[in-house]
Amino acid sequence: MATRNEPRTEPRIPLSRDRVLRAAVKLADESGIESLTMRRLAEEVGAEAMSLYYHVAKKEDVLDGIVEVIAGEINEVVGRIDVPSKGAAWKSAVRQRVLAAREVFLRHPWAPRVFETRADVSPPVVQYFDALIGLMRDGGFSYDLAHHALHALGSRALGFTQEMFDPGDGAGDEESTAMLESMAEQLPHLVGMLREIAHDDPDSTLGWCDDQTEFEFGLDLILDGLDRMRETA
Repeated sequence: MATRNEPRTEPRIPLSRDRVLRAAVKLADESGIESLTMRRLAEEVGAEAMSLYYHVAKKEDVLDGIVEVIAGEINEVVGRIDVPSKGAAWKSAVRQRVLAAREVFLRHPWAPRVFETRADVSPPVVQYFDALIGLMRDGGFSYDLAHHALHALGSRALGFTQEMFDPGDGAGDEESTAMLESMAEQLPHLVGMLREIAHDDPDSTLGWCDDQTEFEFGLDLILDGLDRMRETA
């Protein structure tokens, strides 16, 4: 007697906060952070929208959680760096750590804007900065100088720079050129600079004016200055 094979169904993965947050990161990677809504997120995990609220209170909670996920990814990457940090080696150790963190942001180019909007500092971010201060202490920094150093580095310590302004992406090349021409008489130096600069590698950019060359230029400038202060102190 022949038996009929019943179709096999894949076991359903239980919904959890971690699964919801990682789905949010995946959605932002694929479609941009603007696409992230509770409805889209529910579709991504294959659940009803109301089911999400057992794990995340609201969208702001999702954004806070996203910071935790990205910061955790950064900590995992920088935790694998094993280089000397005693004495003068602190600068190279910090530089490698910051550039490794930046690589994570380059995989999630929308993430800096989320980090900038969070009012509370998440535990993984605190953990990252604690280790960064530890490298400075290895180099002979006092806590006071380390405190000044973090202020000088700002968001660069995490691997990205905050924009002074963002012209948006609505204008095309012709419109941008016309706009510069109209401002040239009143703002000759600013317009002259904007005409000259160009980002050769858009993939190395986080934000409007944050390419790899500019980022490393600023990072090295700050680290060199801090190293001179460390030596005189």
